[in-house]
Amino acid sequence: MKIVFMGTPEFARKSLKQLYCDGHDIAGVFTQEDKPGNRGMKVSFSPVKELAVSKGTAVYQPASLKDGKAAQILRSIDFDLIAVVAYGKILPKEILDIPSLGCINIHGSLLPKYRGAAPIQHSILNGEKETGVTSMYISEEMDAGDMLLFKRTSIGEDETSLDLYERLSVLGAGLLGETVEAISLGTVVRIPQNNDEATYAPKLSKDMSPIDWSKSAYEIKCKVRGLFPWPCATMKLGENTVKVHTVEISDSNKGKTPGCLLSCGERGPEIACKDGSVFIREVQAPGGKRMDTTDYLRGNPIK
Repeated sequence: MKIVFMGTPEFARKSLKQLYCDGHDIAGVFTQEDKPGNRGMKVSFSPVKELAVSKGTAVYQPASLKDGKAAQILRSIDFDLIAVVAYGKILPKEILDIPSLGCINIHGSLLPKYRGAAPIQHSILNGEKETGVTSMYISEEMDAGDMLLFKRTSIGEDETSLDLYERLSVLGAGLLGETVEAISLGTVVRIPQNNDEATYAPKLSKDMSPIDWSKSAYEIKCKVRGLFPWPCATMKLGENTVKVHTVEISDSNKGKTPGCLLSCGERGPEIACKDGSVFIREVQAPGGKRMDTTDYLRGNPIK
């Protein structure tokens, strides 16, 4: 099948690699514009662009999809299907109407739950035990198109958003391969979404970072896991506001005032919360490296 692929990060690169491995004709690749590297010294290609260039595939990086120029490029290409994975741009109707076999997307949740920009993070933030990936036809309404295929997976107790991102990128690549095959064979079945069951996963922001100690220990751990690696959960530790990378739940101090420092031993500071306490195991100070909290406190003692 002749496919135009649209994607940007590592999550999408794995899906593009799957299409190459399956022998499809990648007629063109659309990805986000190049970004300056560290200190602006070197331009950085997206992972998708790096792979496409290595394969000799034409790469397009329009600043906008709404000015007609991207649609003009697409009309000049001979292809059947657009496959979108973590592209970072919304496809307007003008583009959705171009390919004869439509436009499909791989989404990092079990739709209709967690439509939106950050489904992986919000599934952990909300304490979900299971998630997955969904293939779907793209519609004008965000993540609301007819569903095609699913893959499910459990979420580990200590799994972070980064861990889950890596696993779902592999799962999503396999799902894309299966979906394209089903479309080519004409065996794919469209499943309309139940909008009444839809939930949303908006973009993350640093405003979400401060830990609320009035929450349960489990909710706090989910926050720490869900906001890693960005923007990270934060707390005031001594004079500094630090990023919190790992916590350990304890239920031995029920009834204490949330936010109180209960102890400070080998397991790190123990902070009271709604239904017990959490030990702060790993932190990162501004401009510093991630480290065990006990090591951090040797150089930054607290009263």
